[in-house]
Amino acid sequence: MLNNRKVRLMTRLAMYEQTEGKEDVRLSKYFQTDYVRVNVLKTVVSITFGYLLILLLLVVYHSEYLIREAVTLDYRGMILRYVGLYVIILTVYCALAMIGYMIKYRKSRKKLAKYFRMLRRLRSMYREEDGELTDLEEENVSYDSDNT
Repeated sequence: MLNNRKVRLMTRLAMYEQTEGKEDVRLSKYFQTDYVRVNVLKTVVSITFGYLLILLLLVVYHSEYLIREAVTLDYRGMILRYVGLYVIILTVYCALAMIGYMIKYRKSRKKLAKYFRMLRRLRSMYREEDGELTDLEEENVSYDSDNT
């Protein structure tokens, strides 16, 4: 006979495994600090590449002005301004990335804990069924031995 509670639980477990579970299991292989560091490092590389690309586009866009005023430009001031802007942008994005990835990791751990609780509940349901079957088998054995 089908146990509806067990079927529903197995369905919820399967749905979790098919959707969010893959990502959560992948995240569980890391310690929180390692996961956050790797992703903040990815953020630093992405921000640096994007910032350099934007600077290159600005140089190309203003190339006529830069060539015309090449002798009179304050290069030191420009470099300090753009490096300062880069540091500010990088700091803000790294802080936001660190907070965001910590939150993502903790939510993932909570979902995994809930998943494992559901697995334990399913295992206990199977044990209860096995216990009932074992009791029935013992009764059949004793009944058969009485008839012989």
